[in-house]
Amino acid sequence: MSRLLDETRGVLDHAITVFAADPHVVGTLTAHRTRLGGPLRVALAGSIKTGKSTLLNALVGEQIAPTGVGECTRVTTHYADGPSPRIGVTYRGARRDADPVELPALHRRGSLVIETERLDLARVAALHVDWPTQHLRDVTLIDTPGVDSAVTRSVWGEFSEDVVDCVVHLVRHLHEPDVAFLESYGDRVAENVGAAGTFVVLSRADEVGGGRVDAVMAAQQVARRYRTDPVLRPWCATTTTVAGLVAETARTLRGVEFTALRTLSRLDRAELDAQLLTADRFVQASGVLPSGTRLALLDRFGLFGVRLATSLLRRGVDDSAALAAELARRSGLDELRDILERRFLARRDVFQARSALLAVDRFLARARDAYLPTEQSSTPIGGAAGPRPSPVPRTVAPAALAALAEHVDRVRAGAHGIVELDVLTRLRRRPLDVPGRAGAALTEEAERLLGGEGPSAPARLGVAEDTAAGELRAVALAALGRWRGHAENPFADADAVETAQAVVRSLEGVLVELPRPVAVGVAGS
Repeated sequence: MSRLLDETRGVLDHAITVFAADPHVVGTLTAHRTRLGGPLRVALAGSIKTGKSTLLNALVGEQIAPTGVGECTRVTTHYADGPSPRIGVTYRGARRDADPVELPALHRRGSLVIETERLDLARVAALHVDWPTQHLRDVTLIDTPGVDSAVTRSVWGEFSEDVVDCVVHLVRHLHEPDVAFLESYGDRVAENVGAAGTFVVLSRADEVGGGRVDAVMAAQQVARRYRTDPVLRPWCATTTTVAGLVAETARTLRGVEFTALRTLSRLDRAELDAQLLTADRFVQASGVLPSGTRLALLDRFGLFGVRLATSLLRRGVDDSAALAAELARRSGLDELRDILERRFLARRDVFQARSALLAVDRFLARARDAYLPTEQSSTPIGGAAGPRPSPVPRTVAPAALAALAEHVDRVRAGAHGIVELDVLTRLRRRPLDVPGRAGAALTEEAERLLGGEGPSAPARLGVAEDTAAGELRAVALAALGRWRGHAENPFADADAVETAQAVVRSLEGVLVELPRPVAVGVAGS
């Protein structure tokens, strides 16, 4: 357990004592304490049918989240590693005698089936799926209803109360509904994770470019443009793209599917291309595969996936494992997993500690509000996006609140990793404006040095991972000199100075971690 998590646990213990009279507050703080050092909790958000459940299956490598034509996720569902399959149910308010505590974990055609017919979904707070897999040991995935679902307001209205470390927001394109969600709920999400803990995924990459085999490459170009989009920048750290259906199928490829695809790939190229012009032509084509098999392939791969898979087989991919690996790479899944690993899992302790301290901050603000007239209330939680939470009852002495606030500030001041996340979030909303400097380029360098591309020394310094320690030290020292100059610039505004000071501290940390050069003595006679 890291020192930061130990200190955060101390703050939570202190806060639980201060708010002991309020069961809701104690429950939330206890949840934060319990998960410190455990898996990173990542929420998947987006409109209906943007592929949240499909992406979840691709990340896990098994079909455990229901997918289909209609709205499949109507209640927030947590997927975590467990010793055996289990589906638990938690409720809003008191559980009734007739309310089931668990649902049966049923398997049909290799997929987990979650039967919710017995549940009053309006009263269900969340489902909790335990599934034995190594892919959920480091991360708990939280599948949420679509932002345009009838239940969205209540789900996201409670979002700031949930124990979430990072958010993956899926969009088909950056159109009005997605922008509206980011603007309406972005502040609420930022209360827990901020832009530094959020990234946007263009989730239907195959639709960009009309389903051609190079569609993902076209979508990647769109995603790169989004990274500098002024509408999107304030709400996320980065963007990437994935063809979700192909990614899911790549991780769950079956032998019979590989055999069918190989059979298709051996057809005359002109004949196969004619069949793959449209889904109807493909299903109705006569010859080597029956229509039922063709329908099954379309259901699992989509027309784009069939085109891509048969093209790869024609180019020499000769076994199912190689095909699955190449499909995962070309779908964008490998890059997405790399972002999760490099930018988020590598800073798990920092995200967890920051989220816990922010939760204490919120309860402190509400407790202070209890001593103010309603019109002077300072608690920003809720806003236009949802109902304002009830303030903490006036049961805590102001002196106890002040002591707890001092404890939080003391831990936060000594946690540079949290400072980095806070500065990264601010930079996404307010890029640097330095007199005589190219603000965009300076902002980009600051974000990288603060760990925006990942917390490793090579990622911060923008060099290859296998760069020698001596060269890393030279690059870091050069950057340190530049940024000390920015920190001492008398014409820079407060944000620029604060950012430069944070960058200087980050670079000093990099240098401390690098091996020191060995001094070579001169032999004497």
